[in-house]
Amino acid sequence: MDTRKLAYFVKIVDSGSITKAAAALHVAQPALSQQVSALETELKQRLLIRSKQGVEPTAAGHTLYRHAQTILRLVEQARLDVAASGAAPSGRVSIAIAPYSMASSLTPRIISEVGRRYPDIVLHITEIYGGVLSEAIKNGRLDMALIYEPGPIRGVQFTTLIVEDLHLVVNARRDIGVEPGEGTIGLEAAATLGMFLPEQNHTLRQVVQAGIEGKGMKLRLVGEVESVPSLTRLLRSDLGATILPKSAADALFHEEDFRVLRIVDPALQCKIALCTPDHEPLSEAASAVLLVLKEMLQEMLSTKYAQQGGAS
Repeated sequence: MDTRKLAYFVKIVDSGSITKAAAALHVAQPALSQQVSALETELKQRLLIRSKQGVEPTAAGHTLYRHAQTILRLVEQARLDVAASGAAPSGRVSIAIAPYSMASSLTPRIISEVGRRYPDIVLHITEIYGGVLSEAIKNGRLDMALIYEPGPIRGVQFTTLIVEDLHLVVNARRDIGVEPGEGTIGLEAAATLGMFLPEQNHTLRQVVQAGIEGKGMKLRLVGEVESVPSLTRLLRSDLGATILPKSAADALFHEEDFRVLRIVDPALQCKIALCTPDHEPLSEAASAVLLVLKEMLQEMLSTKYAQQGGAS
């Protein structure tokens, strides 16, 4: 159906007269009447009742009028959206980043690079845990997240970026039965230590607890901590230990005050994933930020694997 014919029809109904509509549209009256006749032929319905006082829409005409107004508004909005898409992306983009992960070290670079490429985009960055993630993504409060992958959740999709071994982090003064210079500790030995971990809905906590219980032991939980500075102070005071991915452990506990030991027998692993909504496309600004994120992560992973290859 020709949108021009719909626009002419709406103008006629609004004007109440073909003569007035023709003058407003700068179209000859006979040509305008032909457009209405063509619509009536196409729809096989009489659309207007003509009289000396003007024109009135029939029941079919009223129905077409309502739909035509909606169609014309959508067409105009499409024109505006397409025109705006030619400009640089702008707007607010919200990202959640798991605090106990390699991704958290990217925050300064993300802000710097997005600011350089897209100065009209405002980033909102927060630290969030898996338990509230799905709702935040689904209801639009978050555009994307870099988090521990919790498994399938309806309404969001996960793209696994890296799988990391988990490591025990403990105060260097603590006697844990592992000789200096050794880089591993058995899960049973690690499980005898009191742990500071996130709350139950955090994927990291679930992986650790499942591993310990799989050994027939019970998790010795000293406290639930979801603040990186607080966790650092607690371990420095030797009040307990924690379990983290290697990248997070190296970033947070690289000082001589701490020991970082890979857990074995069995090894524990977690996945870091990119989470996005699966029910609607991202905005243009969010899509631009997502591209920057993927580039940075690819660069980080390439560097990581190159270092591992050089060390082997």
